[in-house]
Amino acid sequence: MKPSNGKKIAIFVGIAVVVFLGVFLGITMTQDIGKTEEQITTEKAEQTLNNLLGSIKTETVSARKSAISDSDVLSDDQELPDIKSYPLSVNGTGDINIEIFSSPEKAGTGTDGWLNEIAQRFNGEIKTVNGKSVSVSVRSVSSGLAMDYIKSGKYVPDAFTPSNEFWGSMLNAGGVKTSLIEKKLCGNVAGILLSKEKHSDMVSKYGSVNMKTVSEATQSGDLLMGYTNPFVSSTGLNFLVNTLYTYDSDDILSETAANGFKTFQKNVPLVSYNTLQMRNAAESGSLDAMVMEYQSYVNDPTLKNNYVFTPFGARHDNPLYAVGELSKEKTEALKLFAQYCMSAESQSYAEACGFNQNNKYISELPDISGDKLISAQRFYKENKNSGRPIAAVFVADISGSMIGEPINALKTSLINSIQYITKSNYVGLVSYSNKVNINLPVAKFDLNQQAYFKGAVEDLAASGSTATYDAVIVALDMVLKAKEADPQLKPMIFLLSDGEQNVGHSLNEIEAVLRAYEVPVYTIGYNANIDALKMISQINEAATINADSDDIVYKLKNLFNSEM
Repeated sequence: MKPSNGKKIAIFVGIAVVVFLGVFLGITMTQDIGKTEEQITTEKAEQTLNNLLGSIKTETVSARKSAISDSDVLSDDQELPDIKSYPLSVNGTGDINIEIFSSPEKAGTGTDGWLNEIAQRFNGEIKTVNGKSVSVSVRSVSSGLAMDYIKSGKYVPDAFTPSNEFWGSMLNAGGVKTSLIEKKLCGNVAGILLSKEKHSDMVSKYGSVNMKTVSEATQSGDLLMGYTNPFVSSTGLNFLVNTLYTYDSDDILSETAANGFKTFQKNVPLVSYNTLQMRNAAESGSLDAMVMEYQSYVNDPTLKNNYVFTPFGARHDNPLYAVGELSKEKTEALKLFAQYCMSAESQSYAEACGFNQNNKYISELPDISGDKLISAQRFYKENKNSGRPIAAVFVADISGSMIGEPINALKTSLINSIQYITKSNYVGLVSYSNKVNINLPVAKFDLNQQAYFKGAVEDLAASGSTATYDAVIVALDMVLKAKEADPQLKPMIFLLSDGEQNVGHSLNEIEAVLRAYEVPVYTIGYNANIDALKMISQINEAATINADSDDIVYKLKNLFNSEM
């Protein structure tokens, strides 16, 4: 029996539906083939962001201007924390005691504790000068921070052993007398670390790996190079100076050097606040190359097995300086300690700690005056973004847990930091407790915006619960809209908090959106749950700064010198 016309139509419709469903499912199931999870997340990110924003209670606060005055700018010594924030790692008790500021790679623990061990041995032998017992005390302080203590006069040790001679030269240029007691306490060099695969690629394409080829490869986009903050890091400053020298070996401050650096810097994805941030970026694949001292590299099996080290720039031989006018007895005591450091036994131990491994390396870099080094730092500050301004939103925790000293320190540090934020950048402010306040929309940080920013910060008051991640989502929306208006802007978020969160959305709910938009969230913790803050910063390789009320001003200064 032949099917009726009605049955024929029903069969045809059924076939059509099956075909349609097959095609639809085929398209749906295959549309994401070849796409990474991050790409898929990016396509959904706008919808997810809008859904999150719709569930967050926000309030726009009327901004008021507050005049910027000289009293808002803290002096150098006011910015610095009390020296007790950096306790002695060796405490000498001799009749004549020499206190030494030392860079951390030799005044820490384990293989980073060479100077501490030598100082303890020296103290144990009870040497004398004019019949008086002699000892040394050691305080681990990064080279840049040590220079700031000494230059400001807030705390001046008897001696200083930075990683390299740049810092002694800059102190002299700043009017502080230093006397070189020993040029090389223990040998070290700075270097560029490339993955083995990338190193092989560089040799194949450029013939070798050195500062010139690294600069060329970075400038052409063949290499993602990262380095550390040249205001704080000896290796970062060394890299900056050598990059300028690569473009003009006669004058690192010439127009030729400046133009070369600006072109180079356009293709640098990261100048990190610290080595950990840089290393995390390299491990995630965001960087092809990073900078580090050889002693740190050789003591890390992961780095040694996976990266090739290429030395560059000035040697890091850990010179020893006397600071200021020491008495004859103290000078003699310091020389005794220097001689002890240079003994065969002490140098053998230095080698065991990873020092004295590259003694044949000779730097091609000529002596550079302290004035030029200081000018190079200023030049970096002004040109690090190479014409690409930052769009930053500061997210301030004003919950009840911030009442008292934490909120006061937050306000002081933000107002003082106005001077360190480049005026071509764009800045906004969000605060939060159980709800989120938009205190200041994003705008260019000219004098007008600075006055509004200061007024908004002054009006912050702490109370209520803690909706941290709601505030981050609101800030993300603000920087994304700023970037939409000007695609050249580089978005960033700075979260200032104690790290606790007890209302609103969770990190799990917002992580995918942050990852999709690749906006870094720098976190600054006040007596904080640092592990919680690290989790959000690590999403897009930003830094987490652990600060208490005493040192937050100085740490924010260095962060903004690096990023803003």
